[in-house]
Amino acid sequence: MSWDFTEDAAFHALVDAFAESGESSAMEFLANGEGAFHFQDLTQNAAGEGEDLSDSSALDAFQQSVIDALEGRVSE
Repeated sequence: MSWDFTEDAAFHALVDAFAESGESSAMEFLANGEGAFHFQDLTQNAAGEGEDLSDSSALDAFQQSVIDALEGRVSE
């Protein structure tokens, strides 16, 4: 992936919402409510940056990268 999603405003909003939610699992947070909303924004921004997430394995890899980055940011 050539696009650095961690610099995107949608990712920053996702980090803030996750930190404020009190949820301990990034995966659970992304699966529900506000987390799903911000993740959708982030995937739309990725598509706008030319990232092809139409393949389920590419989307799964992107989601895992977001989860890893999200957990890393919140634990700092």
